[in-house]
Amino acid sequence: MISKMMLEAADVAKILAAAHAEAVKNAWPVTIAVCDEGGHLLALTRLDGVAPISAYIAPEKARCAALGRRDSGVYEKMINEGRASFLSAPVLQGMLEGGVPITIDGHVVGAVGVSGVKSTEDAQIARAGIAALG
Repeated sequence: MISKMMLEAADVAKILAAAHAEAVKNAWPVTIAVCDEGGHLLALTRLDGVAPISAYIAPEKARCAALGRRDSGVYEKMINEGRASFLSAPVLQGMLEGGVPITIDGHVVGAVGVSGVKSTEDAQIARAGIAALG
């Protein structure tokens, strides 16, 4: 048997609070989603003024990062560089920058996905949330 780390509700709350603070500091209206290592949604918060579609995009970015064990922007880059066939990959729908895996001791335990502003800013918010775990 293998023992593994898992996100607890307190961890998710820390991530959301720090990501929310980063978004507010920069006046960026976004949706922030946190999922577990299997891509299952644990929490979602939608800031005032963000486009409703972001509530669909942010969880998909998180799911993509968790299941792929890498930043979701890696897939966007591959597709933009001509690997269009990757668009047919099953399950992965959030292949846009802004999904960042949460890695503890070399193991992915979840991911954060953010949607609502420029993709680099989405990723910045996600990383700020993850950084709160220490």
